[in-house]
Amino acid sequence: MPERRNGEAAARRRVSDIQDDDDEPMPKRKKIRSSTSHLKIVPETLELRELVKAKAQQFAEKLDHSKPFNKSQLQVWAMQLLGEMSLPEKYSGFAAVMIGNFFWRRQFLATPFERRMLLLPHCLKHAEGCPAEYTEFGLDCERCGACTIADYKVKAEQLGYKVLVAEGSPIVLKIIVGGYVDAVLGVACLNVLEKAIDKVLIAGVPSYAVPLHSGDCHNTSLDESWIWEVLDKYEPIPDARLTGYVSIMRAANRLFDEHFDRLLPPVRSKTPEAAATPLGKTEDISYDWLRNGGKRFRPFITLAAYDAATGGSCLKNFDSNTQPFEFPDSVARVAMSIEAFHKASLVHDDIEDDDLFRYGRETLHRTHGLGPAINVGDHLIGLGYKLIAASRGGPRFVSGTALAAGDGESSPHDSPAASAVPLSLSADISCDVLERMAAAHIKLCDGQGAEMFWQQNPTLDFTPLDALQIYALKTSPAFEAALYAGLRMAGPIEKYEHLVPQFCRHVGIGFQILNDLKDWNGDNDNKMVAGQDALALRPTLIMSLAWQAASAEQRQLMQSCYFDREEQDAIRLARLRRLYEELGVFNKAERLIEKSRDRAELLADDVESEEIRQLLYFLVDTVLADEQDKDPRDSMPKPSPMLVPLPVTTA
Repeated sequence: MPERRNGEAAARRRVSDIQDDDDEPMPKRKKIRSSTSHLKIVPETLELRELVKAKAQQFAEKLDHSKPFNKSQLQVWAMQLLGEMSLPEKYSGFAAVMIGNFFWRRQFLATPFERRMLLLPHCLKHAEGCPAEYTEFGLDCERCGACTIADYKVKAEQLGYKVLVAEGSPIVLKIIVGGYVDAVLGVACLNVLEKAIDKVLIAGVPSYAVPLHSGDCHNTSLDESWIWEVLDKYEPIPDARLTGYVSIMRAANRLFDEHFDRLLPPVRSKTPEAAATPLGKTEDISYDWLRNGGKRFRPFITLAAYDAATGGSCLKNFDSNTQPFEFPDSVARVAMSIEAFHKASLVHDDIEDDDLFRYGRETLHRTHGLGPAINVGDHLIGLGYKLIAASRGGPRFVSGTALAAGDGESSPHDSPAASAVPLSLSADISCDVLERMAAAHIKLCDGQGAEMFWQQNPTLDFTPLDALQIYALKTSPAFEAALYAGLRMAGPIEKYEHLVPQFCRHVGIGFQILNDLKDWNGDNDNKMVAGQDALALRPTLIMSLAWQAASAEQRQLMQSCYFDREEQDAIRLARLRRLYEELGVFNKAERLIEKSRDRAELLADDVESEEIRQLLYFLVDTVLADEQDKDPRDSMPKPSPMLVPLPVTTA
């Protein structure tokens, strides 16, 4: 079996069996459940905190620093460290942060000040009498000197840092992917660090965190000297470079933020005046919907798959001193087409489900009307076809050495340098990609149709297998089309023909189950109203698991909660939530997500190509990342306008 992802060995071993031998067989991933509050205790004394910090530094020095790691592995390392120190597991969250700090410390200190971000929590400011106001990117601090924030902020800005004072930190990766910073120095409670820094770790971004002593936003403190230890230190290491997916994330974003008009020039909305006319309105709305909102994860998958299958040049181009890595226009257009098809499906899905919000704003059918929204969705499908057709011929823009023209069957990346040469896809490749897109579209419609026909004559006698079949049709094909397209554009794909659909089926099902759980918390990235699926009487796995496990009396209660429309929605949802808790369906759903993750990883284990195998592991970690810090059974959180979508985690 080929060597598994670097560093993942520790996450797959039993803690007591971790060794330093790089050649030993790598066992399967050790199952570690998400951290809970009792594992996020900061050591009570400075002496103990310093001791754990020092031991963590020694521990981290023995690790392989050439590649990033994920949260599961970090938790295993933390438990091993605590075991060596004979300390209780309640400090595992703190120990994990300390190990992560010293894993990244050299890379963090090698990042120029102007490419770093200092992230500070709003709870450090004086709550009363603070003259600062919140902006899109957090608290706009005035240098009044009235609170601790000012001390760090002034020094950091003098050095060249970007400084962000925000309520939580969901926008950290958004800023990183936007190309503004390459490393993060963060101050936060352990709860926030677990949610936000995990995504930074997955992406491979050097980060250094200083934990607050408690999660009490009204009475918190920190070890201030720990910030000053690294804030003004710069120690370049020119011979060291990590691999990370941030460069590809940025490339996917640039397709829509910088290259959109070149790759997909407007026809009927070239000017504001033309866009405002009846003839230009549809294109204008469609272009706005396509280029804005969402995490652009499917285009990322396509670009990352193409890069992995052609040697991983962009993946390895994690250096802020070089010019941005650009993909062939033909590849870029195919990546954009997948987003066009995806956005079209969302427009139609919102209409069919009568959803209220998408991407934090009102859905198109609520804003523009039902008919225009249907037409916009159809227009987006047409744009997808147009983009694929255009990929048969288009220039490849790179900075530097000219590339030889080819038919796309084999076109590995060259080092970046400044010219444009034509590079197009062959007819065979274009047809194969188009066929897979069409198949994905048909499967999506089959799954969505099954759901809608069920809603016409709803019954709670709906099995988990029925739900999983719909999930496999609604979600998996989009991932499959995105992954397949990237691999196919890089060359022959026979060896991945069976792997891609199987892998994406497990990932897609796991993602949809995770989405079920998110629905019970509300979703700031998307729909924003908790319990929408239950209120809309959609056939979900949560519902089917509950019905399967319920007694006759409990089934009668479910019938009442779902079909008695005379009761207030909040009351019905509260009853369902309590019933689901009694039946343990939330835990069952989580176990099914774990099963999906395990099966996807087993398929990835046998992939020969190191670059493609690493990408598959990365997709599992990101798509199936548990973003919920609280159980779905807890009270529903209120959506916050300060939360901005992360572009890599839930697709």
